[in-house]
Amino acid sequence: MWKDYSSGYMKNNRSSSLSVMIAAFISALLLSLLCGLFYNAWKYEVERIKQEEGGWHSRISGEFAEGDMETIKNFANVKEVVVHQKGADSAETVLDIYFDGMGFVFSDTPCIAQQIGAAPEKIVYNYELLAMYLVRDSSDTAPRLLFPMFILITLAASFSLIVIIHNSFAVSMNARIHQFGIFSSIGATPKQMKTCLLQEAAALSAVPVIVGNLSGIVGSMGLLQMVNVLLGSGIAGRHKAVFGYHPLVLVLTLFVTILTIWISAWLPARKLSKLTPLQAIKNTGELQLKRRKNSYFLSLLFGVEGELAGNALKAQRKALRTASLSLISAFMAFTVMQCFFAISGISTRETYFERYQGVWDVMVTVKDADVDTFEETDRIQGINGLESAIIYQKAMAKRIITEEEMSEEMKSFGGFSHAPGNYVTQMDGGWLVDAPIIVLDDNSFLAYCEQIGVTPQLSGAVILNQIRDVTNPDFRHPDFMPYVKAQSAGENAASILIQSGNEETPFGDTSMPYGEKEEMTAEMPVLAYTEKVPVLREEYAKLNYYELVHFIPVSLWKKIKGQIGGGEEDSYIRVLGKENASLEELNMLQDEIGRIISGKYIIESENRIQEYETNDKQIQGMMAIFGGFCILLAIIGIGNVFSNTLGFVRQRKREFARYMSIGLTPRELKKMFCTEALVIAGKPIFVSLPLVIIAVAYLLKSSYLEVGVFMAEAPLLPISLLMLAILGSVALAYFLAWRNVRKISLTEVLKDDTMM
Repeated sequence: MWKDYSSGYMKNNRSSSLSVMIAAFISALLLSLLCGLFYNAWKYEVERIKQEEGGWHSRISGEFAEGDMETIKNFANVKEVVVHQKGADSAETVLDIYFDGMGFVFSDTPCIAQQIGAAPEKIVYNYELLAMYLVRDSSDTAPRLLFPMFILITLAASFSLIVIIHNSFAVSMNARIHQFGIFSSIGATPKQMKTCLLQEAAALSAVPVIVGNLSGIVGSMGLLQMVNVLLGSGIAGRHKAVFGYHPLVLVLTLFVTILTIWISAWLPARKLSKLTPLQAIKNTGELQLKRRKNSYFLSLLFGVEGELAGNALKAQRKALRTASLSLISAFMAFTVMQCFFAISGISTRETYFERYQGVWDVMVTVKDADVDTFEETDRIQGINGLESAIIYQKAMAKRIITEEEMSEEMKSFGGFSHAPGNYVTQMDGGWLVDAPIIVLDDNSFLAYCEQIGVTPQLSGAVILNQIRDVTNPDFRHPDFMPYVKAQSAGENAASILIQSGNEETPFGDTSMPYGEKEEMTAEMPVLAYTEKVPVLREEYAKLNYYELVHFIPVSLWKKIKGQIGGGEEDSYIRVLGKENASLEELNMLQDEIGRIISGKYIIESENRIQEYETNDKQIQGMMAIFGGFCILLAIIGIGNVFSNTLGFVRQRKREFARYMSIGLTPRELKKMFCTEALVIAGKPIFVSLPLVIIAVAYLLKSSYLEVGVFMAEAPLLPISLLMLAILGSVALAYFLAWRNVRKISLTEVLKDDTMM
């Protein structure tokens, strides 16, 4: 009986069945896509960690005997042990241990260390890799967000889908309350009715779930390939993502999908089965329409048809509210995301790439090289096709600024009163500030002296005498002023730099207070105080506004290097090509520099135009990922509105038959349909737009970007297309409903209780 009833209902109410199938398909598609993308993100992270850090699980360093290797291998859970030296000049040996079961890493490794006589502090765990397999230890305090983020997103998606799919099932089930009241009165039990409805939901959802899951797998594959194409392989630290899929992912996806759909169907079925026969029979399955006096706006614009439309929408406001909220969320997420990336692209271009037009074209990092021992300076500076080339190295020192040295302009905004404690330390004689040293090759330093109007010489330093007004938050239009009082360079002008620390207590070690470490100082003459910087890519005082930057020649650096503690490990080559140099010309410069120095040094090279293109690819890749999710949200919202609208209109056949029986013409009924469609589609857009404007205004204010600049590149086209998609989906639902309404027989619909 129940089988025949369900098949007859689904046959006679195809629109209602279609709305349920669409909802089930969207649910399966989204969850399959999420699970597929998460698995590939997890796999990509595992591969990245293995490439960068290695695939070892734990590591023990020290000096070991020959028999220690066998002792380790005798542990039941140890899979492999790899031996290598800690460093070329170190006698210590490093043992990389691989386990069969990662759950034993934290319990077995201390035992292994004890048996071979290694100290506990010599043990290192590959926390990042172990966390990817859900193996954690209390000592690992770093946040591992991949799994929590996936669980949170999946739960949020499942909850949203339950709310959305529930409406599709509720529309179909609630339309038959009258019928089930009759069934109950002749002996049908609540359990039988609930089972019938759940079986009906299973029959309608089976094919959409399978198709949706397969579509989600294909979608995740396509999205991954899109990211690979957009990002390419030229981005540092990134390798090509290879799509993969595990049977357990499919099992998990099917389980979550089926559970989500089952809950969505069980909720209205449970509610319907609890109705008493009398309550159910009194309910005709129609909308309970009441004359309301608050539809003045629709009545004023569209007359009687507008009032009828408003009354119908209010009667179904709970179901339509969910559809509207899903559309509002989707529209806002998509619009704000598009605007965010537009603002981000403009900001990056203005604050980085356009700023460095004419500053640098090619940057080469020379690994583990000191500028004072670099022998290829003259050859590089003599390359044809370049405007200039500067070889430099960075070092870190500190300097004390006294009250007397501080400029009056700096005092006017509070001096060091705004300085964070990690950048500035107050001392008895003044304030201890960072004093970065930029060591330039001699030729470049002499050219810099000529640039600022100082007699070229290699005996002293040039100090960047400028500080930003920290009370002005506008980073696009900062205010600069003198750092220290203007003073003439001469015999008495000198700068004393301090570098504290030694091999045992490096300067960056904050565990020991300043003054308790070994101090090293270097005094150098000051050639000039200037507000002009040499043509480098470096940005000074960007985070630490209180830096006092020193520029010195390599000849002076050789004299004070031992006193100041040495510089950073790498040196840099800043190359500026000819004006309006093309990407091909810059690539030729890179190749020529590589031929000169790559045989002696390990180098990393980049050029400005290529980096600009890479940045665009990164933005496009992120837009593809986030845009894909936003579009998916939009599809869910549109699909939800479509299915609910279709079911909503289908449920009202008897209502439309009554309207026509008392004289409502097809043209007037069509006008009512158009009014309802306009309200359903337009309301989410008009509600979202003010919220979007507020969000974009906040983004513009935070980035100090002018409205006119943003509007010139605002993503109006994709936002307009989404609006049209929303309007089109609702219009299509009403068009399909209108086609069915035109064909109805008044007598047949008013008489037949199975036609909704």
